[in-house]
Amino acid sequence: MRASPDDGRSWHDRPTPSPVSSIATHPARPGRLLAGLARGGVTVSDDGGTTWAARSEGLASGEVTALAVAAGNPDMIYAAIRGDGLWKSEDAGATWALAMDRPWLDAAERDPLTLASVDLETGMGGIWIYAGTEKGLTRVPDCFCRWQDVQPGNAMDALVTGDTPPAEAPLPADEPVLSLASAPAAPSTLYAALPSGVWASQDGGVIWTHKAKGQGRAVAVHPRDENHIAALLNGTLNLSRDGGATWAALAVA
Repeated sequence: MRASPDDGRSWHDRPTPSPVSSIATHPARPGRLLAGLARGGVTVSDDGGTTWAARSEGLASGEVTALAVAAGNPDMIYAAIRGDGLWKSEDAGATWALAMDRPWLDAAERDPLTLASVDLETGMGGIWIYAGTEKGLTRVPDCFCRWQDVQPGNAMDALVTGDTPPAEAPLPADEPVLSLASAPAAPSTLYAALPSGVWASQDGGVIWTHKAKGQGRAVAVHPRDENHIAALLNGTLNLSRDGGATWAALAVA
């Protein structure tokens, strides 16, 4: 792992205890890094990655394919375990419990490849957990009642009344969603990395626009500026300060 303290101008190595398959942070804990490990388990650093401690008590074995920290609670962590389900910890990883099964998409259970916790006012209200899978995007309220499609908040009202359904422009249906990022400064703003590039939504994932072409692998957003984003495109780290309208490549050396 490499980290930059100055917006990509310089980089420093940060050791990790095992190959890392997922990582998460929270703006309320600026020095805390959470890493999901390819061999199984979660490890936590509270000093920016200098030292790490295992936090996997009660967590199922298997690769941690995705991690997220709850939007309103930096000690609430969600972890997706390959072939198992979605797990949660309410004490910063000290203990874990199963939250729910994997999402069911296209006639089969799918492993989340990425997770994002979003404080979003919708028809259901409250916090949502978004999951990107090999078969697209889904989400669940933090009551963990059921996984569901991303729809406008008033979609059900239109269905009942017979009115014209609200506009939708979902992500490409034939691509995996490899990375998601939610902007804490503007919760309805989401970014996604797909094989076709970087996509953005201003309404919680109902309508998406294509912001950058190329092989997208990862995307992240600044905690205080929803237009300041970084993305891994075609193996190169790129930075945008205008919500993806323009990009500049960064050298990681």
